[in-house]
Amino acid sequence: MTLQRRLQLVGNNPEGAWLSTALKVAFATGDMKRVDQHFGAAQSFAIYAVDQERTCLVEACEFGAADMDGNEDKLAEKIAALDGCIAVYSQAIGASAIGQLKAQGIQPVKVSPGAEIGDLIESLQDELRQGPGSWLAKAIASTLPADPDRFDAMESEGWDE
Repeated sequence: MTLQRRLQLVGNNPEGAWLSTALKVAFATGDMKRVDQHFGAAQSFAIYAVDQERTCLVEACEFGAADMDGNEDKLAEKIAALDGCIAVYSQAIGASAIGQLKAQGIQPVKVSPGAEIGDLIESLQDELRQGPGSWLAKAIASTLPADPDRFDAMESEGWDE
């Protein structure tokens, strides 16, 4: 399943500066409105930038047809298309895909068939405002640069080698 089309929306207005700090999340979708695809068989992904107050569609990726069973090659291109995303929402996902996504720092999120992308984004924004849960907090932390003083803090707490 090869990447056939990729639309990246790029803005040069000053209000677009928030995009550099927003979280990117992907949705496996056939109609760009609902999560209605299995990750491995997804026809396309809608990728959004999200923060506590704003959201913006930043990319759409469309894939060609491929054999489903036993075709592990289809996963590599899909995972590569999600570069920079912290999560991908799908209605189903296999164990191999879960392992490969997690190795790239992308959290797979399984949702009910036909879940509305807008509702999922709103829920994610609510979680960001109220304090992120475990996977989201970990994903946010992974986007931040490492604190160069972290080992000094450990030493001051009495850590020894």
